[in-house]
Amino acid sequence: MKAVVLAAGEGTRMRPLTETRPKPMLPVAGRPILQHVLDATPPYVDGFVLIVGYRDDAIREAIGEEYRGHPVEYREQTEQLGTGHAVGRAADGVDERFLVLNGDVVIPEDLVASLAAADGPAMTVKPVENPSAYGVIERDGNRVTGIVEKPADPPTNLANLGLYALPPSVFEIIDGLELSPRGEYELTDALLELVERGARVTAVEHAGPWLDVGRPWELLDANELLLADLDRRLDGEIEEGATIKGDVVVEEGARVRAGAYVEGPALIQSGADVGPNAYVRGATVLGPDVEVGNAVEVKNSILMSGASANHLSYVGDSILGRDVNFGAGTTVANLRHDDGNVRMRVKGEWVDTGRRKLGVVAADGVKTGINTSLNVGIKLGAGATTKPGERVLRDRTG
Repeated sequence: MKAVVLAAGEGTRMRPLTETRPKPMLPVAGRPILQHVLDATPPYVDGFVLIVGYRDDAIREAIGEEYRGHPVEYREQTEQLGTGHAVGRAADGVDERFLVLNGDVVIPEDLVASLAAADGPAMTVKPVENPSAYGVIERDGNRVTGIVEKPADPPTNLANLGLYALPPSVFEIIDGLELSPRGEYELTDALLELVERGARVTAVEHAGPWLDVGRPWELLDANELLLADLDRRLDGEIEEGATIKGDVVVEEGARVRAGAYVEGPALIQSGADVGPNAYVRGATVLGPDVEVGNAVEVKNSILMSGASANHLSYVGDSILGRDVNFGAGTTVANLRHDDGNVRMRVKGEWVDTGRRKLGVVAADGVKTGINTSLNVGIKLGAGATTKPGERVLRDRTG
């Protein structure tokens, strides 16, 4: 059985982090989301077909022609015409029952196991508190009888997770799909056609963790979820006088200097340099070659490779892209004074993040001047800069 993994989209809701990389290559818990997806599949599959498009060179370089002993094929989706169109691109590489997985979700291995073990066509569903925000299934027992997109009056509380096991006959149905009202070829329309033809499509109910990583703060959610399973391992250099508490991983080639205090869960990757006298607390990932220097506090954040905050700075509940450089005294605000949820602009609209604490999202190459103050929930586009002493109260993106 092969897994067809959808990884062609740009991820516009994730901007500005996707200005320089496809969304599935954004790192959580120290590795790209896509790798976490692929890691959840063995031993249930014997090969992968990756549907790629936007900045696909990054995916090809990271994954290669073989992953964990399984061959990897690539198919391009040059136009983003929907999930049905994306799956259809795999038609010449699949001739038996196959899985469809999204490359931008956090899923456990047991979810994939249940889906693979189901008989015939199947889809994964999960009970949710607000089914009106999802595609919701109608069912008779565990047999799917319908799928309703974001219904005002949901027939069930079972949301479609967008993960499927399908027969190769679905490709013929996909070829005959018509554009949906939003101008896409929808895979759910193909599922409904299977149902109408009398196929028994099984609803595989999943009650465990699952996370669609679609917006910047959801990277932090995913990071927190995955780091909860971290096991303490100290392979790097820990200087005398440094304190390591809880589930912390210091990879070989990383260094924690005297006076630094690290509370888990935290992952410090190879080449990262912490301290002296820095404070790092979970759930935090310091990526390869990250520098966190004297009197700097980093809390519940992701710092991607080459990012640095070397002097007298605070970074809380934030995401710093590759090679971001925070000048001395740069301070991130991460809590509203009225204790309300932080809002962030996504595709031009204000969205309630559901988080009381959320700092900044700084894309690759951002540089701040000394004593910069960054307000809650703001975004800085790739290569953005600030002046010394500047207060940044609004997004600064292209």
